[in-house]
Parts: sequence; structure tokens; C-alpha cells
Amino acid sequence: MTETNYEVEILDNSTFKIFKGVYNDFKENAVSNYKFELEPLPYEEFIQAVEKGYLKCIVLKENKIPTAFLVYTTSISESLELNLIHSLGTEDEITKYKLLIEKFLQLTEFERQTKVVSYPMIGHQSIFTADIAKYGFKFIGLAVLRFVMGNASSERVLENMKLPEKPDAYKLVGYSDAYKDDAIRVIHESFKDTQDAIYDTRYLSIDGVTDIINKITENIYGDFLPEATSVLLYNGVPCGFAFANITGGKISNIPLVAIEKSHRGKGFSGLLLNRTVKTIVDWTKLGAKDFSEINVTTETNNYKALKMYRKVGFREDYCYPQAYLLQKKKK
Repeated sequence: MTETNYEVEILDNSTFKIFKGVYNDFKENAVSNYKFELEPLPYEEFIQAVEKGYLKCIVLKENKIPTAFLVYTTSISESLELNLIHSLGTEDEITKYKLLIEKFLQLTEFERQTKVVSYPMIGHQSIFTADIAKYGFKFIGLAVLRFVMGNASSERVLENMKLPEKPDAYKLVGYSDAYKDDAIRVIHESFKDTQDAIYDTRYLSIDGVTDIINKITENIYGDFLPEATSVLLYNGVPCGFAFANITGGKISNIPLVAIEKSHRGKGFSGLLLNRTVKTIVDWTKLGAKDFSEINVTTETNNYKALKMYRKVGFREDYCYPQAYLLQKKKK
């Protein structure tokens, strides 16, 4: 019997050709195993992204043949984003997983002095929660909820939604670039003390939130939908936002919902969501745009948010552990 020999190294041009098999195996299983909503990059485009430094990839070779890999990014946010760990089959899977994690931690040791590691363990990856905890990772439970177009139950809930009285001082409008500074202010104040700020430290600073808003409105995270993005004005000044974009294909997403503290407790988040969801639903019904669903993500223990989304017609689809590793303390 041949002894198994593992090697873990950075993916480079010496391995590009033989790496194609394990990458295409991931690509074929992206939806079933990792709940990908969009088709992953074709192999050639993935390699180009690695060569340009947009993505970094660690590959595990089993007797010289790549059978597992880890992908991460460093340039999208102030966090180190561990995107995916994939193994060809399940034989000795945990050993491969640990070897890849250990190499990742070794390679990012310097960067981790100032950056949090963020790792959404979606789909099959959630079975490694106990293993990754041994490296110091902690977890937040996240729930993905969907409003499916054409679902009679969800549409009925939306149509019958009881909306709060809106005093004359308040007005609901679509997004304009003139509201950007207020959006940054409201999002920062709303998220700086939440669990989101633990694994995305951009919420802790004005500069970080500016980066988030820029990436939403400049189509980095998907095509921005300013008409469907709802803004609540109080005496003409924005005090609440529900952003909307297209994450790809026919899928719309609501990445951020926030209300200024002094205007909370009045049901205005429901007003914002109702306008945003109805706008997208109406577009689809009228044929102006074609969407199959709208999705949102929130913490599994954020009962107020879960209740709010249900009132609009969203339904929980699945949950996953959001892993994070705090900055490495200097010795």
C-alpha cells in the first residue's frame, strides 16, 4: 500500500494545469454543497483572478495530485475573508481541512495582527465547526431568508401587511447620491455595536462604512438598485435606509437596513422594507425587470429582525455559522 504524502503550498503557474480537476469538481458541486446562488468563475477566469492577486489560493497535493484547496481574499474589506475550503471527496477530509487552515494561518500571521478573519461556513463546510474552533475561531449564527416571486403565501403577507401611521414629518423616497453622507452616518451608528462589526470591522469606523456604501452604490457587490433602495426622511433629513441590489442573475438582495436610534420603535423598518420589496415585486409582475427572489441575511438570535422580515413575507431558507478569528496579538 502506497503511503499518502500531503503537500500544502500556494497555487502558482507550476500547478495551474493539474489543479483544474479539483477546481472543476468544486464548480460542479457549488450549488449542492455550498449553496452558491451564482455560477462560480470558469477555471480560466479563476486563474486570472489568482494571477492578478484578487484571490489567493492554497492547494493541497496528495501524492503530487491536487485534491483540496482554500481560497481567501485580502483586498475587498478590512477583514481577511476566507471564502471557501473544498476537498475532492470525503476521504481523510478533516486532515486535509486542518492542513489547509494551518497553512492559511501561517501565511497570514502578519496581516492577522491588524485584521479579523471572516469565514462564512456555508453548506458542507459547517461540519468543520468543532475542528476550526480549536484554532481559536468563534461563531455567530446567520440565517438566510427569501421572498420568492410568485409564492402566493409571501405575496399575500406583503399585501396584507399592517403599516404604522406615518406622521407628516416623515416621507419615504428612493435613493439619491445626495443622501450618501447621511447613509454613512446612519449605518455606522446602527451597526458599530452589533455582531456584524465583529467579523466585518469596517462598521466600527466612518471610513470603513464609507467603503461599504461605496461598494454597494458603485456596483462592486452587484448592480445597485437606487429606485428600490428606500430612504426614510424626517423633515427632509434621512433617518433610515433599506438598500437593494442585484447579486447576480435574477436574484435581488437587501444588504443593509438601518434606522437612526431616535426614530426606532415606531415600525419604520417595516415601512422601508415594504416599499423596497413591493418595488421589486411590481417590477417583476409588470415585466420591467425579472427577479426570481429577494434574499436577506440576519443573525439567528436577532428575533426582532427575523420577526420583521417574516411580516414582509420572507421565510427562512437555511442557517450557517459565520466564523471569525480576532486579531492576533503581538508577542
